[in-house]
Amino acid sequence: MHRRYSLLKTVTAAILAGSVATACVVTPARVVVEPPRVAYATEVVVTSPPAPVVEVVGVAPTPGYVWIHGYWNWVGGRHVWVNGYWTAPPHPGAHWVPHEWVRVDGGYRLREGHWDRR
Repeated sequence: MHRRYSLLKTVTAAILAGSVATACVVTPARVVVEPPRVAYATEVVVTSPPAPVVEVVGVAPTPGYVWIHGYWNWVGGRHVWVNGYWTAPPHPGAHWVPHEWVRVDGGYRLREGHWDRR
């Protein structure tokens, strides 16, 4: 009996060691159900937004999730980057219309991103 237990213990240890040696570590993507709460530009801003930040998107955490790209927001008199995130569409057929800075009245105004039906 002791010999069987010892063999079982050795085989189990070998299997575990093999699993650990071949395991890969995957960092889960950040999943946000609601977009971050930030103040949106309600004024015309004379400073154009910087170039978009390059974000590493990776693989969706679950099928059907959509990547919402980050964008420049106007907070406290300056442009502040808001990171992108993964989220599920609110209903079937919805697609994301991204945030966009548009030229108006000699400056720029942020048009908020939103979900739209196709």
